[in-house]
Amino acid sequence: MPVYEYRAYDVAGSVVTGIIDAGTPKEARTKLRRQNIFVTKVEEAREGVSLTAEVRVSKLVRRVRRQDIVVMTRQLATLIRSGMPLLQALTAISEQLEGYPMQRVVYGVREHVNAGEPLADALEQHPRLFNDLYVNMVRAGEAAGALEAILGRLANYLEAAHRQRSKVVASMIYPALMLVVGTGVLVFLMTFVVPRLSQIFDEMGRDLPVLTRVLISISHFFGSWRFAVLLVVLIAAIIVIRVNTRRGRGRYLLDRLRLRIPVAGGLLRKLAVARFARTLGTLLTGGIPVLRSLDIVQSVVGNAVMAQAVGEARERIGEGASMSDELRKSQEFPPIVVHMVAVGEASGSLEEMLLNIAETYDTEVEIATNKLISLLEPLMIVIMGVLVGFIVLSVLLPIFEMNRFAQ
Repeated sequence: MPVYEYRAYDVAGSVVTGIIDAGTPKEARTKLRRQNIFVTKVEEAREGVSLTAEVRVSKLVRRVRRQDIVVMTRQLATLIRSGMPLLQALTAISEQLEGYPMQRVVYGVREHVNAGEPLADALEQHPRLFNDLYVNMVRAGEAAGALEAILGRLANYLEAAHRQRSKVVASMIYPALMLVVGTGVLVFLMTFVVPRLSQIFDEMGRDLPVLTRVLISISHFFGSWRFAVLLVVLIAAIIVIRVNTRRGRGRYLLDRLRLRIPVAGGLLRKLAVARFARTLGTLLTGGIPVLRSLDIVQSVVGNAVMAQAVGEARERIGEGASMSDELRKSQEFPPIVVHMVAVGEASGSLEEMLLNIAETYDTEVEIATNKLISLLEPLMIVIMGVLVGFIVLSVLLPIFEMNRFAQ
């Protein structure tokens, strides 16, 4: 059913705006009149466009965030657990989301459910927001009659994944800011300050120190057409590399290279293992069959090398092999993970063991991130210090010589 934006007056004469679902604009006007709302304008909301003035403004600055999905999932689980029917719960959430981009999504899901579709099928209409893991968990919950429990587990999973990602991103903000500011300062010095100083030195008519001549040559290069060509070539090379490494063999080789980077490679592997364990544990806890769970894990693990290892293990497990043996053969998973999976298989508590692995590796990711930052910060400071010191020394040496000759 279409969704319409409206502008109207209420019984007090105040201007009100909002959205309403109806088959036609005439039906929308009729519904609003029954609510003592007098319409001045009604039009169908376009797909992908926010539905109120406030939403249109927020749409310009952001789309639906991960946190919006987490909150929606948690609220839906709470409402259903309290005994509220699904359709009414979706209506309540959509009203709660007034002024947020997520409102449009919830309205669409509610209309599909109102038309008789299962919630999982309705969510499947928005693949960018609700991935295979989410949809399959909801479908399993509906089939088992335990939708509220599954939504609660999904919310826990999404919160843990969001928390892990937020910690890594927050840890990288300071080094990234230092890099941007340092690069900006160097570009300013090389393109504006040094060329003016070089003119002064040229007017002196004296031989300049080697460091000063090197600095001036570098500055001239920055201001020449050769630098512009080099910049264009670098940008084109980056674009070509990104296009060729999005999927297939190129993505595999790039991810393999990432895993071999000192320090950072270990962090990336820990992140992939944590995501693998948390996703698989959540799916198995939700009642998803192991082979289907591994299919989903393969698509969300985030690293092509690890994904290939999971895919190969999945094929062998389908033939009757144990998961721990296949993970060991891949040589991509740490030995402790393999042993914990083996214990979980033997004791019949694989789901719990996987979630324990995820918690353990979340902690290790945080520790490894802090170590990486502790290495990056002084390294960047030293590099920036050396570069700025080189520029300052190159500028001061001719001045010192001028003073010496003046005496």
